[in-house]
Amino acid sequence: MLTSSIIQYVLFLLAVTLLIKPAGLYLAAVFEGRWTIADPVLRPIERFLYHLIGVRAGDEMGWKRYTLAFICFSLVGTLAVYAMLRLQQYLPGGPATSYLSTPITPDLALNTAISFTTTTTWQAYAGENTMKYWTQILAFVGQNFLAGAAGLAIGIAFIRGFARRDTSLIGNFWVDLVRSILWVLLPLSIIGSLLLIWQGVPMNFRPYTQVKTTAGDTQIITQGPVAALEFIEQLGTNGGGFFNVNGAHPFQNPTPLTNSIEMLGIAVLPASLTYTFGKMTGRKRAGWALYWIMVFLFALGLVLFDSCERPTPPQMAELHLVGGNMEGKEVRFGIGSSTLTAITTSNGATGSTNCMPDSLTPLGAAVPLSNMLLGEIIFGGLGTGLYSMIMIALVGLFMAGLIVGRTPEYIGKRIGPREMKLVMLFNLATPIAVLALAAWAVVSQAGLAGLTTNTGPHGFTEILFAYASCIANNGQSMAGLSGNTPFYNLTTAGAMIVGRFGLAIPALALAGLLAAQGRRVKTSGSLPSDSFLFATVVVGSALLVGGLNFFPALAMGPVIEHFLMSSAHGLF
Repeated sequence: MLTSSIIQYVLFLLAVTLLIKPAGLYLAAVFEGRWTIADPVLRPIERFLYHLIGVRAGDEMGWKRYTLAFICFSLVGTLAVYAMLRLQQYLPGGPATSYLSTPITPDLALNTAISFTTTTTWQAYAGENTMKYWTQILAFVGQNFLAGAAGLAIGIAFIRGFARRDTSLIGNFWVDLVRSILWVLLPLSIIGSLLLIWQGVPMNFRPYTQVKTTAGDTQIITQGPVAALEFIEQLGTNGGGFFNVNGAHPFQNPTPLTNSIEMLGIAVLPASLTYTFGKMTGRKRAGWALYWIMVFLFALGLVLFDSCERPTPPQMAELHLVGGNMEGKEVRFGIGSSTLTAITTSNGATGSTNCMPDSLTPLGAAVPLSNMLLGEIIFGGLGTGLYSMIMIALVGLFMAGLIVGRTPEYIGKRIGPREMKLVMLFNLATPIAVLALAAWAVVSQAGLAGLTTNTGPHGFTEILFAYASCIANNGQSMAGLSGNTPFYNLTTAGAMIVGRFGLAIPALALAGLLAAQGRRVKTSGSLPSDSFLFATVVVGSALLVGGLNFFPALAMGPVIEHFLMSSAHGLF
């Protein structure tokens, strides 16, 4: 690992660490209804919106009403995006229809609509060759705000389950949604978008430009309202790219500075929810413990990925070439920035990668794949990352309770049989869906037909990667899999639904059960939620549960591919 890369990684984690307390305090103030500096401007707008949609801000909901509101809101958003995609040809503006070579079939439209309303933004199409400017603005940018805000609302409701006592109420979904947009996503996205425009990211509605290259060929320069989409896709942990190559495109991510800004946009808000959790529950040390667990696992991913991509690949070594694996990576970023982006995006439910996952070494690809299979518990999605980490922590506390013969509890909340059933339902949803869908794909003709470039272990990895990405609501893919077919459009849509609602519903139900409890008195037999032992239990549980669920699948994919590649080049 190069010294420059180590410095880059340390500075990034230092920046995140310095920002989570002010960001966490701000989020707590916003959702507890306390005064913020933005109130004089935003309060009148908030009251107008409540009047417009018929919401009484003081009426709170139990977990069932909250969940129903969340599902209905997402359903309406899905239908609206689907309709807009099917009617795209009637939208005004560019680019010219002659450049739109990918037809929007019903299955592709459904997949894309579900993708954006679940913050997955899995793209089975090339954006610049498929979507009009106003489709990108109205459908995609709109859902980046709305779906991201809905995810943050779910995370806040989950925190209230631990913070409140003796009540059935966990907040009002519509209030949380409006405050997420007005106080959090909108101001930050405006600032971030202006920074990107300053760095050269286009923001226009001009037609595509034809130019002559120095070789005398004709090249099409695509452009459009890129900046409007780019920062909110990171901030809302969406990740859908305006361009097909996503964060590797020089218009979408032109400089190392824009890369750093976008990575901070992905990580800071989800990470700061750990401090918000500690603040709202009155257990700040518990919030910090969760954060440092995430930092440890994040740093571990950086080390593993860098160590896999930094050595000279055997194919290059045989040609007497030196240097790391630069295939599929941008020279202006190099291995260091590519590593930071790959780990941040695969942990942060944002598939806006700046290198090609299909070109990674086998074990290098296994690192972001494992991050997604673990449920993106390291920072994670906006709102979803926090409850994913706590859910795995509760598994560890349950196992520790079995060892010592005590009913597990966490920050004063008893985790009894009903609570553990919801925890296990949450933690089993991902392996059941991913492994079942991947198995179906590898034994069906329709699934194998998508492997147009690679077969064998690498092809299996591509399939596993696709379903892991969709159920983690991440969206990045290995390009060797042709995903725009009815089979993959429908099965990956199913994975996205499970990843969004199959996890959010148990989390909200658990919040409802915990909010109805009182606060248990801490005793000498309680496992402190801010201790090194607690952190060890959580990390061990994450790795143990993930290993038991997915190691056989990883062994059939990237692990065996690594050994086959090494054996073919005489390394064994």
